Amino acid sequence: MSGIALTTPEQIEAFRLLSLRGALKMEIAGLRHSKGISASKVLREQYGITGQRKAQLVKLEARIKEVTE
Repeated sequence: MSGIALTTPEQIEAFRLLSLRGALKMEIAGLRHSKGISASKVLREQYGITGQRKAQLVKLEARIKEVTE
């Protein structure tokens, strides 16, 4: 069995941001989970990314680009 190992803090942070992007896209599409905190709230509280969900997505994608380059 093969897999990918994320071993550096930068790789882990990039993966987290990508996961949040996927969750935020689902929230924008109207899909929400009943448990836990929303991706939009995580972005506001932990990353300081504010605004409506679509505006948050634009800011998040810029942040992902910074982290992955």
